[in-house]
Parts: sequence; C-alpha cells; structure tokens
Amino acid sequence: MAIGKYSRVDGRKSTNYCSTATIVVFVALCLVGVWMLMSSSVDPVQKTDLSSQDSNTDFSSQDSKADLKEKVTDKFSNQFEDSSGEQAEDATKEESKTTKSEDESNSEVNETETQETQEEKTVEESSGGNSNEEDSKKEGEGSDNEESNSGGQESNPSTETNENSQSESENEKTETESNPNEGGDKQETEEIVEEPKKKEDEKAKEEFPAGAQSEILKETTTESGSWSTQAAESESEKNSQKSKSSKDASDYKWKVCNVTAGPDYIPCLDNLQAISKLPHRDHYQHRERHCPDEAPTCLVSLPEGYRQSIKWPTSREQIWYYNVPHTKLAEVKGHQNWVKVTGDHLTFPGGGTQFIHGALHYIDFIQQALPDIAWGKRTRVILDVGCGVASLGGYLFERDVLALSFAPKDEHEAQVQFALERGIPAISAVMGTKRLPFPSKVFDIVHCARCRVPWHIEGGKLLLELNRVLRPGGYFVWSATPVYRNDTENADIWKAMSELTKSMCWDLVKISRDELNEVGAAIYRKPSSNECYEKRPQNEPPLCNKADEPDAVWNVQLQACIHKVPEKVAEHGSQWPELWPQRLEKVPSWLSGSAVGVYGKAAPEDFTTDNEHWKRVVSASYLTGLGIDWSSVRNVMDMKAVYGGFAAALKDLKVWVMNIVPITSADTLPIIYERGLFGMYHDWCESFSTYPRTYDLVHADHLFSDIKKRCKLQGIIAEVDRILRPKGTLIVRDDVETITEIEKMAKSLQWKVQLTYSKDNEGLLCVQKSLWRPTEVETISSAIA
Repeated sequence: MAIGKYSRVDGRKSTNYCSTATIVVFVALCLVGVWMLMSSSVDPVQKTDLSSQDSNTDFSSQDSKADLKEKVTDKFSNQFEDSSGEQAEDATKEESKTTKSEDESNSEVNETETQETQEEKTVEESSGGNSNEEDSKKEGEGSDNEESNSGGQESNPSTETNENSQSESENEKTETESNPNEGGDKQETEEIVEEPKKKEDEKAKEEFPAGAQSEILKETTTESGSWSTQAAESESEKNSQKSKSSKDASDYKWKVCNVTAGPDYIPCLDNLQAISKLPHRDHYQHRERHCPDEAPTCLVSLPEGYRQSIKWPTSREQIWYYNVPHTKLAEVKGHQNWVKVTGDHLTFPGGGTQFIHGALHYIDFIQQALPDIAWGKRTRVILDVGCGVASLGGYLFERDVLALSFAPKDEHEAQVQFALERGIPAISAVMGTKRLPFPSKVFDIVHCARCRVPWHIEGGKLLLELNRVLRPGGYFVWSATPVYRNDTENADIWKAMSELTKSMCWDLVKISRDELNEVGAAIYRKPSSNECYEKRPQNEPPLCNKADEPDAVWNVQLQACIHKVPEKVAEHGSQWPELWPQRLEKVPSWLSGSAVGVYGKAAPEDFTTDNEHWKRVVSASYLTGLGIDWSSVRNVMDMKAVYGGFAAALKDLKVWVMNIVPITSADTLPIIYERGLFGMYHDWCESFSTYPRTYDLVHADHLFSDIKKRCKLQGIIAEVDRILRPKGTLIVRDDVETITEIEKMAKSLQWKVQLTYSKDNEGLLCVQKSLWRPTEVETISSAIA
C-alpha cells in the first residue's frame, strides 16, 4: 500500500488528532523534497541484486522500452577481450538515465494524486505505520539493509550517501507500484539472467574478473564523454573523455561525389586525370590502381531505383536490375548463358564462355579429368583469373571450395560488380605490370577459362606471376582455345606455352576434352621440389635473386624469374596443408614455436588463443547480441584479419570473408591461406578495389586507431560507406576515443547505432548503414572525364 511506503519515507508516527489537511500538506512537501533530491543526485545505475554480484562495476540496469531489445549475461563480458586479454566492456548511455529520471518523476506525481484521493484513509491507516515499517525492514534484510535504513533519510537530506540509498529504494518501489506487470517482467528477466550467471561464474572470473552483467541497447544516442557510468568515475576523468572527443556529429559535413563513374565510382580505378597522363597502355597500365593523393571524403550516389540486395542463394541466379543497371554483357554474352535481362531482374543461368551448359557440369568435368584435384578436400582455395561474372566460383561453394575471382574494370561492363551483387567473391584487378596483392605459394589451384591473358609473351612474365602465387604441387587449369583448336594462331600459342611451361618445370598432367561444351582443358602441375630447376640445361626463365622476397607485393614490379620452392619446414609452402576442413583448426606446421606471435606469445599458442577468442566472441555476442539479421549477410570483410580467427568462427554460416592484412600489420596472410581461407594485402589510406555497395558486413578490430595516425579518419569512413551496402553493418572494436569519433561520424551519416559498449578504454560499436545521401555535391576533378 502507498501509505506503507510513505510511512517509511517520513519516519514518523501519525496521531489521531492530526488534521487531514496537515497530513496532505506534509506529504506533498516530502514528495517535492524527494523529487528535488533525486533530480540533483547521481542516478542509481544498478539494482541491488546486480550490485551484490559485482560491487566494483556500475552498469545501468534500467530497461528503456524504446531502446532495449534484450539483456545479455556474462557471456558478452567474457567475449569482450582481445587475444592479449586487455579488452573489456562497459556501459550505457546518458539518454537512458534521462529517460529514467523523467519516468520516475511522473511516477511520483501519480503517487501524489493517489495520495490525495485517499486522504480520509490516511489518518486511520497511519496508526499502523510501525508494523508496516517493521515488515519493510524484514523485506530489506537481503539488500545490504538499504530499505531497512531508509526510514529516517528524509530528516537528513544533506547526507549524499543516504540520498542515493533513498533514491534507489524509492525507484524500485515506485516502478513496481506504478506498473505491477512491468515489475513482474523485470523479476522474470532477472531470474533468466541469474541462471547463466551461475553456470559461467568460474569462467567469467578467469577471463574477466571485473566482468558483470550488462544490457545491450538496441539503439543509443550517446552524448560526448558518457562512455562510463557516472557514479564510478571522478569528475576529472569525465572531463578528460569529453576533451578527447570534442567534435560533435553536426561538425561532420558530407557531400555526394560528382564523378563520371557515378554510382560505380572506385577512386583508385577511376582516377581519369592520372590515367590520361600515362605514357603508354600496352601492359594494361590504365587498368591498374592510380589512387588520388588524398582519399575522397564524399559519398557515392545510389543508382536510381536501388533496392536491398536479394539474399543468397537466390542471388546466385538473379539480382535486381536497377542495382547494377548494365546490359552490355547481356547483349554480348547472352548466347553463352552469362547473364540475361528478365523484367526487373538480371538472371544468371550459370554459364560461361567455356561452359555454356552450366558451371556444375564443368566442375565435374575437371574433377573427372584429374581425380587428385579432390574439390573441397585437397583443393580448398583457388584463384579464378578473368572470371567473367564468376559463375564458376558461385557453384564451387557447393563443393566446399572458395574461389577468389578477379577481372579488370574494362569494356566488359560491370562483370565483377555482377559477381559481388550475386554474393560471389571477386575483386577488380588486372595482370599488368605489378604483382598481384597475394602472398606467394598460397593458392591450391589457379584457373583460367578463356581469360584473354597472353601468358607466353615477354618471357612468360605473367605466367611466372601465377607460378609465384601457386602452391608447390598445385595445379594450373587452362581452359582455352589453343588447347583444342588447330588453326595457325592457336597452334602457335600452344607451341609457345608448351616451351614456356616446360622451362618452368611444370608437368602437363592431363589434356581432356569436354564433349558437351565442345571445349578442352590442359592441367599443369607446379613442382614440389627444386630438383628440376637445377637440372635445366639453360637458366631460362632465370631463378630469382635470393634477395627477392616473393611475399613482397605492394606496388612491386613484376619480375620474369622463378622463385625456388621452399625446402625448410619453417617456410610456408614447404608442405601441403591438411585436408579441408581439418586445416581450418590446424596450427600450420611451419609456424615455429620459437617465433613470437602477434600478441606476444609463442606463435602456435598465439594462433590457438586467437582462434578460441573469436569463437567465443562470435558465439556469445555477434550472432545473438548485436541485432544483426545474419540471414541477410553474405559478403563479409575483415579489415584487419590477423590470423583469420573471425572468418574461421563464421565457418558454419553461408558467408564468405575477405580477410585483409594491412600493409603496416604483421604479415600473417599466408597463415590465413593455410587455414583454407583467403584474403589480400591493402593500404586503408587508399580505396579498396571493389565496386560500391558490395559488402553486407564490415568488421574492424583495432584498425582505425592505428590507421588514423597516417591518414584522415573521415576518408576511411567514407570508404567504408562506399563499399558497404545500405542496411549493411559495421562492427568496430577499438579504444574509446576512436569509438567515440566513429560513432559521431556514423550519426552524421544518419546510420543507426545498434550498440555501443565500453570499459577500461576499450570499446565496441555496431552500426547499420542507411539509405541517406546528402543534397550537396562535391566535384572530384580527378574523376571527371
């Protein structure tokens, strides 16, 4: 009853000779006093049952109906650490506290109105105040005597501790009385949270001694410096955090890029100004990367009529026409079943120039020609050169094979864009004058089906680049007209290729003809030892200089030489990896125990720690706690992949992950390939070689705080906006200062903030991109024809 509560608040016995008017006036004054004290004091952030579980950490536990979807247990706290055990979690938002205070004030007003309607009962029932007070004391014994000691708090408003205790007790009582059903829901929720807490208590102590139960807000609107619970920090610390992120979201100004390429703008491939100054183009220099001096900060426009991408696997067969509104390939290659225009859709029958009757038949044809290929077991990662619309890669997924496809941004309009919109891995690249952005000795197979690359010219420089990236003992599958046509031109090419491959010590294992498609394929095998190289009568092509590092690829010119096969066990490529899927979890044999890993432990232990860490993060948080619809996620990018643990943890989902190792990070990309995953090197101060709107989810673990030392963070976020699909998700793990800055940028982009979570200067941010585009336009002169 309300009178029981107020008997505890004023701490006085009512007498029968008190007038009704006196009681009403007194109670009203008390309520006003309590309300004023609560407005000026620190808002309570944790209920008594939670504070008893972790008295050292304050977390807000007020359920905001507009923002809060669900509570999480210590599993979220447990996962929020990096492999070195330094990351942690915290936090909630100032707005939640503001909402809470307003709700409590409204509850007090309602209580006052109720009290006035019951004034005649007040005198009669107040005589039972002592017994009610004693009952309240008994009920409060399990909560550190907070409620039992609240009786005389109103008589001493100057004591801050008593004020806070009184406020917390009052809030709990008021919420329960003003909404009995809500109180029942909270009690039930607390019981649900408590059960997994008990189950994982020991694990939490080991992994995160300071971890506590927390809430994930579905959407937040954090103000500057409100990253930590106010009751747990000194005023100087709060001011320090505010000074670190003084720039407000409104200070970020965005404009739409005015460029010739329009919605298909790729800054490093559409630098028309730089391309126009090239002295010659005989080696496809105009299709290579020519990045602007400074990364653009404008936003790429959306195609008119753009719609959210169709989900995989339906997307493999059809996409929305207006998302990639190009018809040239349908006109030129339609008879080869590449792509067709069907109403509002572009449809892909699964064909290609060399497999008009479908990719699946062609895949079986190769397997039958050479059973040792063993799709999805021995062969896991392949490179598809000149991929077209990447139908081969799209259907190899059914055989547990990852195909990284590439083709230039050329007159074959939007072929890589088609592939990515379908949900198939692909990048825009060309075999020109520079090495491909991949490590040496990593692809199990390199495939070329009518890829229009002149392998035999200039001493075989381009084929020698494939030799560099092909794993020793791996296969080169060449499905091209010189294999099965005998006209003069094709015969001459076949002769030149035969001489070149023999001098490279490649064995011609098989020539097979596909009667259905009326094509043929030659399958070569790279040697797994150096014996053949040493027996060659002529050193042509020459062996590469010993100082030539085969894994050095960023802006490195092609060399017409052969890199020797590694013979030491400690070198990657010296042994074939485990069969798939065992290779995913297996520590690479060449990872030496004496070497120090990225996180400071012995390399094998470092690898294992990272692997287990990401399993825990993905299962305990990413899959259930961030509000992501994983059925809509297909194309994923990890902007700083380290050992590929994040990608490995997503193995059971129907997704693929482009693992990026930044050029300033430790070179761990060969380890990623050894696991049966793929990726490439990149400098995030430059644009990535992909079309706009091609990834559903982008993940960045401690990348932005490092990269912003070299280039503007706003340019990097503009690049993320470019490659991320509307409604796509960005997950960032970084220091609090960087998280704060990125969150403000995200809000200025009208992105939806789904989660912010931080503690001990480490934070997690999850945001969803919107369809918003600004109205102002910025002309990029380097990209105007």
